[in-house]
Amino acid sequence: MKPGLLEVMRMNRICRMVLATCLGSFILVIFYFQIMRRSPFGVDICCRKGSRSPLQELYNPTQRSLERVSPPWLELSNTAVLHQMRRDQVIDTCRANSIVSRKRRVLTPNDLKHLVVDEDHELIYCYVPKVACTNWKRLMMVLTGRGKYSDPMEIPANEAHVSANLKTLNQYSIPEINHRLKSYMKFLFVREPFERLVSAYRNKFTQKYNTSFHKRYGTKIIRRQRKNATQEALRKGDDVKFEEFVAYLIDPHTQREEPFNEHWQTVYSLCHPCHIHYDLVGKYETLEEDSNYVLQLAGVGSYLKFPTYAKSTRTTDEMTTEFFQNISSEHQTQLYEVYKLDFLMFNYSVPSYLKLE
Repeated sequence: MKPGLLEVMRMNRICRMVLATCLGSFILVIFYFQIMRRSPFGVDICCRKGSRSPLQELYNPTQRSLERVSPPWLELSNTAVLHQMRRDQVIDTCRANSIVSRKRRVLTPNDLKHLVVDEDHELIYCYVPKVACTNWKRLMMVLTGRGKYSDPMEIPANEAHVSANLKTLNQYSIPEINHRLKSYMKFLFVREPFERLVSAYRNKFTQKYNTSFHKRYGTKIIRRQRKNATQEALRKGDDVKFEEFVAYLIDPHTQREEPFNEHWQTVYSLCHPCHIHYDLVGKYETLEEDSNYVLQLAGVGSYLKFPTYAKSTRTTDEMTTEFFQNISSEHQTQLYEVYKLDFLMFNYSVPSYLKLE
């Protein structure tokens, strides 16, 4: 009996998905090798002796999983297709902006200080401040602690940020760095750039306890951006306005003076996605699902989940809209240019509240 129209349409749709995924994978591999030839790091997928690595689980699901569906290629789930699309988006953006994105052709160990390594589960996580990095550092402490920790939420936030509690890729020798970049599954989490920026401003400049940021950055911002600033404001730096913060970020003198602080540095500059091929790009907007997918690939999803606790003070899109109301269209345009690669690379559209020139 001939298949009905709906069945034919469904089969055609699945075939297109499979073909697109396979083609996307081919492009990904070719481009990955092109990038890596311009850096000191090679690429290969290898596995732990006697067990499957997260890379294998991501790109080549186990036969046990395949046996649950018929025909087997239906295993190309919506999740797998979604993450393939995210990888392709990064690749396409790097290609389209090759002059900017590959201005630096070789990475140094110092560029790898944000990449946290888990030897036991063969994972590399590039942490981005203001994108749930505290909870992900807690998870990495559980994964690398070899039984020392079991519940990530029992780890105090300040302990999660102690550098000695996690090992980063820059602490290895060049051959060891090469091996881990070849063999481990690399992932990062991103967030809508301006929402992340407002979150950083709220945390670092509106909370009274962040005196170190007030002294180091607040006093500098007020001195440069505020006319007739009081001596108290210049001394304390604890009342920086968002408009002043934006003016500081787009000031050419700021860019020449020193790199941005990690809390408002671009993801492109922190994690170098045009030089390092990330196997999985998680998003803040789908944080729990993407995080648990990583844990599943690492083989720990049965007993370790991403903490579901959400802050009541979390920065939202509505808050971000309000903060940008008093920013001139000229400054909005200049600020967008600073974060443009992050918007494009991670498929965030231009916010509707912006008045770009």
